[in-house]
Amino acid sequence: MNEVPAERQVQILRAIRSWIAEHGEGPSLRQIGDLVGLSSTASVAYQLARMEELGMISRSARRWHSVRLGG
Repeated sequence: MNEVPAERQVQILRAIRSWIAEHGEGPSLRQIGDLVGLSSTASVAYQLARMEELGMISRSARRWHSVRLGG
């Protein structure tokens, strides 16, 4: 089943792409939340986990700073 990403996930993806271009590594959960207007890091973590399941992002380590775009 091909799931369409939610608008919030698209916003997060854009924020991550922009952050990586500017800083050379992925943003923290709190930084992502600040960029897309989510105050709860748990909400950010949930969205990132869903995005990882969908293959929108991946990470090379447990930290979200290691996030990469695409699966």
